[in-house]
Amino acid sequence: MTESMLKFVSVAQQQPEKRTAPARKADFNEIYEDFKPQEATTQASRCSQCGVPFCSVGCPLGNNIPDWLMLTANNRLEEAYEISSATNTFPEICGRICPQDRLCEGSCVIEPGFESVTIGAVERYVTDTAFEKGWVKPVSPVTERSESVGIVGAGPAGLAAADRLRSKGYQVHIYDRYDRVGGLLVYGIPGFKLEKDIVARRHKLLEDGGVIFHMGQGIGEAEGELSFAELRKRHTAVLVATGVYKSRDLGGPGAGLKGIEKALDYLTASNRRSLGDTLTDEAKGLDAAGRNVVVIGGGDTAMDCVRTAIRQGAKSVKCLYRRDKANMPGSAREVKNAEEEGVDFVWLAAPEAFLGDETVTGVRAVRMRLGQNDASGRQAIEAVDGSSFTIEADLVIKALGFDPEPLPKLWAQPALSVSRWGTLAVKSDTFMTSLPGVFAAGDIVRGASLVVWAIRDGRDAADCIDKWIEENAPVSVAAVQG
Repeated sequence: MTESMLKFVSVAQQQPEKRTAPARKADFNEIYEDFKPQEATTQASRCSQCGVPFCSVGCPLGNNIPDWLMLTANNRLEEAYEISSATNTFPEICGRICPQDRLCEGSCVIEPGFESVTIGAVERYVTDTAFEKGWVKPVSPVTERSESVGIVGAGPAGLAAADRLRSKGYQVHIYDRYDRVGGLLVYGIPGFKLEKDIVARRHKLLEDGGVIFHMGQGIGEAEGELSFAELRKRHTAVLVATGVYKSRDLGGPGAGLKGIEKALDYLTASNRRSLGDTLTDEAKGLDAAGRNVVVIGGGDTAMDCVRTAIRQGAKSVKCLYRRDKANMPGSAREVKNAEEEGVDFVWLAAPEAFLGDETVTGVRAVRMRLGQNDASGRQAIEAVDGSSFTIEADLVIKALGFDPEPLPKLWAQPALSVSRWGTLAVKSDTFMTSLPGVFAAGDIVRGASLVVWAIRDGRDAADCIDKWIEENAPVSVAAVQG
């Protein structure tokens, strides 16, 4: 251990400088500035280098966090990046959008009494520096293999798997129905959390490394789509990494009124507008400017919606959540940012009806109270009799989570087994579905979850695919020329 560490007792925690709320409400740029070099090394030196690194335990990727913090503290940034990227395919993305307060930083052993190490901000600084210095290179396999792997979905799970498989020499093809690489990283997450050139930069690296992208190519039986049967014929193995895109609905009186929208439709329209795309007439209407907005939900998607509405110039923005602040599933950091930007949270309240003739004009809600813990360990909720009240609204956004699409039906693959939740069923130790040579990873298996878990699943699935091909397909490798 060097003398540069263990400074948490003398150095206070410092987050990167955050733009003021009035300034950040005016655009969709990221709200945090990068650490300056001295700030990054100083904050990294607060790490206690504990014998059992609970930050690594709390990270789905098992990142070697103390190691690259020590290297950063000693200004050995290229080595820090090598350690960081050894376990994380996209550290610059995780450093921006991971809920560190619930994962690595939330597990930091110095937190009881001293604020945790700013792991996410240092991770972002190290990787951004690596890109600036030219240390990040396209993958260059030692040998080329003749076997190919087809990946359905260009989101984080699919991209992580592609990177790992390509490094082993496989011919990797990614198919995605959208026109840009990234999935929800591009169309679901707003630019103030993740600017889109960050994702495009990774797309170029993968492409330069030999990954072949088939964008705008849906999989299915509809006209213009590639059948799943044909996809299987093209490749030695297939990985399904589609994510989950089917928005959960909310019924009740008035649920069909105009002006009640799905979160993903709203966020996609906003992101496309920021990207300069030409919007359909329907998408153009998904704009909060001058409107009274009510967002229903308490997760990170709800936070993305309320903060987007603020930036679009909404007249008012309210977030309606049936539990209290302490039980909110979204990142506490995101809730704080939303409050600073002017979002009004209506805690312990749930919608019971939507008001209006043809277009929504209000949400009738009822007050809720928390009761005893249920079987899941969470406090049960119940409505308070006679507590109904009305919130004015001419745009209501439902941010209630996502469910999987019925892939066996859409792909004419009745033998493709699903769980009781509709996600693809896989063997836990191999990621293999019920179809031989067909694997699945990410949200389509575990349900809507964090990007960092999708990266972990993609990497693990790639290793399982490699093992399966080695055991079941003739090996054909050729030395890379030059």
